[in-house]
Amino acid sequence: MANENYYDQFNREKYDKFNEILDQLPYFCNEYFTGIDMRTSVLTKLNYATDLAIFFDFLVHKVRGFVGKEVVDITLKDLDEFVTATEIEYFLRYLSYYSFKGKPYRNGEKAKARKLSSIRSLFKYFYNKDKLKENVASKVSMPKLHDKSIIRLDDNEVEGVLRTVEAEQKFGSKFQDSYNLNTRDRDIAIVTLFLGTGIRVSELVGINVEDIDLNNLAFKVTRKGGNVAVLYFSEEVREALEIYLPWREKRLLYANLIDDVNALFISLQNKRITVRAVENLIKKYTGVVNPLKSVSPHKLRSTYGTALYRQTKDIYMVAEVLGHRDVNTTKKHYAAIDEDIKREASTKVVLRTNKY
Repeated sequence: MANENYYDQFNREKYDKFNEILDQLPYFCNEYFTGIDMRTSVLTKLNYATDLAIFFDFLVHKVRGFVGKEVVDITLKDLDEFVTATEIEYFLRYLSYYSFKGKPYRNGEKAKARKLSSIRSLFKYFYNKDKLKENVASKVSMPKLHDKSIIRLDDNEVEGVLRTVEAEQKFGSKFQDSYNLNTRDRDIAIVTLFLGTGIRVSELVGINVEDIDLNNLAFKVTRKGGNVAVLYFSEEVREALEIYLPWREKRLLYANLIDDVNALFISLQNKRITVRAVENLIKKYTGVVNPLKSVSPHKLRSTYGTALYRQTKDIYMVAEVLGHRDVNTTKKHYAAIDEDIKREASTKVVLRTNKY
């Protein structure tokens, strides 16, 4: 199954994990997930199932009326009788530092909000089905989410990262420099594609070689939710891909895998490169330029979005290119960040045309 569609493989693996967790949940959860199946992605269902597993584990260990029960034996009647808004608020406090299946975890406000959303969805579903007398989860307020500063690279750092990837010596270790020289063409193409298009790391990893059209400076990506989109790139990106593609072909021909691997970006094991590997290489190169910034592929996406907004001043164009379904998401991240635009705006209104 070497040429199995990346997203089909991704979804299949997530479904397997989802079904594994579902088997450990109370039986009524089968009805709930069947009910929401047509309007939720497999990743959403997996996240909901994981959150509910933690919630039910909390109930059987911490809440009177559930202690001594097995999670699979919990019923809707138990939820009606023993779960109040207070227990759910207790759960949110518990999430600050907790243990699940023998491992310690901690959750911040964002993770707590997601788990509360999962609980709310479950209670709302069964309340609307008249299987719960009251939707107590709706009485619990969402944790207040504080905006975090958006990390991105400035223009000098972008140039510095590209120079770092291109350099033969950059890490002070002959072994590491030799290793990175072997992957230089690939890594330049990856970094350039990120900075030149703003795609997500999952989208980059999922690109197949046949998805690239160098003549028309275009490529296909599968967006969040499974929609396929055609995007465009610059001559700089094409040049980087034209240098990388012979490296890729040579490796696969030597390994007699040219017909078996359709991934655009491959590892040194001649397999589709993983999300984790891409995250590591971005962190490695950007750390040389600015070790104080923790830069992920998503930060390169923010860098591209910021640059595009500065050049166009068109938030709707940025939303379309980045694949945001809601332009408010784009506004939140890009429209309010540009201090130079604000400074420019301050010079546009002239109060006096005649100066004394």
